[in-house]
Amino acid sequence: MSLHLISHALCPYVQRAAISLIEKGVTFERTDIDLSNKPDWFLAISPLGKTPVLVVDGAPIFESAVILEYLEDTQPHALHPHDALDRARHRAWIEFGSAVLNDIAGFYSAPDDKALEAEVAALRAKFLRLDAELVEGPWFDGHRFSLVDVVFGPVFRYFDVFAAIGEFGVFTGLARVRAWRHELERRVSVKNAVSEDYPTLLRDFIRRRNSYLSQIMQTGGPKKTVTQVRSADRRSLDLVLSGRSTEPDV
Repeated sequence: MSLHLISHALCPYVQRAAISLIEKGVTFERTDIDLSNKPDWFLAISPLGKTPVLVVDGAPIFESAVILEYLEDTQPHALHPHDALDRARHRAWIEFGSAVLNDIAGFYSAPDDKALEAEVAALRAKFLRLDAELVEGPWFDGHRFSLVDVVFGPVFRYFDVFAAIGEFGVFTGLARVRAWRHELERRVSVKNAVSEDYPTLLRDFIRRRNSYLSQIMQTGGPKKTVTQVRSADRRSLDLVLSGRSTEPDV
């Protein structure tokens, strides 16, 4: 069986597929494309024009969730739990991870300080909920590395770059989330899912967004103050208590 992963250097959904393939010890080829100048051959195999696409013996599979499930069905070293109810719970938290990615996109695209604060509050709300869900580590499901960990490895990677821009307080006081993030940063599959120049590429991408975060990068603007962090945290807690943190805005 030949596996060819069609990729983009920054895409977190590609990273999911790459981490799973590495965890399973599967040999695969990887080709990065420029999503701003999509080649015709790529559009021919990707109906949505998005990465990742996994080409299996010449047959393309698109959408990261479908690719992960296919790898679970066909490759060794299962990353899903055996129990059906546990699998359903994990799939739900995988969707939650996608909602977090939506908030991250809102964060680095926020046009002004108020919008940025709102995105910080949204992210805090989700990570507060996650902190309450996590069990005794090191992984989401305890001592077993799973697809939920696969999904959150790329999520936490963003914050390594964000931390060099400013202190936004997203993880303040969230001991379990911080410990989980630290373990994922050290995981070989997570580290090897991107190239060494990923941080530089991400910084360049953010700089080109012409967002409020871009302005902070260019001007060395104000860091998040303790008052702002606490204010965002109160709004985050309100979101958690209202139950509005579990679904992305549509």
